[in-house]
Amino acid sequence: MVLLVSACAKPPLVQTQSYVFGTLVDISIYGETEEKAHAVSNQILQDFQRLHNQYHAWQDGSELSKLNQSFADGRTPFQISQELTEMLTQARTLSKQSDGLFNPAIGGLIAAWGFQRDEFSPVEIKEALIQKLVSANPQMSDIVIKNNMAYSTNPAVKIDLGGYAKGYALDMAAAELHKNGIKNALVNIGGNIIAVGQHGKKPWRVGIQHPRQPGPMATLDLPDGWAIGTSGDYQRYFEQDGKRYCHIIDPRTGYPVQGTQAVTVLIPPGPNAGVLSDVTSKPIFLSAPDMRENAAKKMGVAHYLLVNSQGEVTLSAAMNSRIHWLIEPKIKTIQ
Repeated sequence: MVLLVSACAKPPLVQTQSYVFGTLVDISIYGETEEKAHAVSNQILQDFQRLHNQYHAWQDGSELSKLNQSFADGRTPFQISQELTEMLTQARTLSKQSDGLFNPAIGGLIAAWGFQRDEFSPVEIKEALIQKLVSANPQMSDIVIKNNMAYSTNPAVKIDLGGYAKGYALDMAAAELHKNGIKNALVNIGGNIIAVGQHGKKPWRVGIQHPRQPGPMATLDLPDGWAIGTSGDYQRYFEQDGKRYCHIIDPRTGYPVQGTQAVTVLIPPGPNAGVLSDVTSKPIFLSAPDMRENAAKKMGVAHYLLVNSQGEVTLSAAMNSRIHWLIEPKIKTIQ
């Protein structure tokens, strides 16, 4: 669906929307002709759809599902694309940096909890299977890649790039916008957002979703090149026996994380700002309260905000200086 906003204003804001990666994608381009904005936006959406099809974790025939099958079958090297080689190499580096809290190798656990489906409903909690998968300890470091050939030393490795791919797509979109001379744009993939230029004479302004209420809890300005991302328990989850189970799985226990509703990170400009906006919220989300600040530092994140299960907010001083609250928060700590 394509929407033209502010038709009387010159230059216009052109918005293009679609549904990719299981979420709403919105591309806003300011200051270009409608024809050029649509053409570039449509190319970006085609690129997103290709990524979705090629690296879908449970879609038969995707490159990633074939790779996962080869891992399960043994150590025979499997040929992968140069792009997937680069993605897995980068994801492996970030996984090591996070001490394994960001771990795309736990696709087996994600499937066991029913989160490798398009719709989420309660599942039977198979404790024995969960413990078996945890004991197998699949890690990104188990993957051996050489000359675009990959195999795993651990057959339990099953890659799911759900916590990485949206960020990778943001960086790809920003590169495409720059290549086409687009100076002002905002790309939003289900709450993972990257800014190019600004909106007229002002920076792009984005909202941070309230995890338990409709609409944003706060806003902030997103300058040129900055990216923002949120991990939350409020979109991909199911409830069973009065308990909420979200899609963010702790590799150490095999169970969905409890005690945290959402983590938002703000990433400064850089070649991987999109990827970092997607990845770095996970280690903070997964860390115990007394280890969150340390997890943020390990991932190089200065700007972050966390909402715990009581709705209390912990945030860094750097994030506190940028945020504009719309709902009076229960601030627990400023770190």
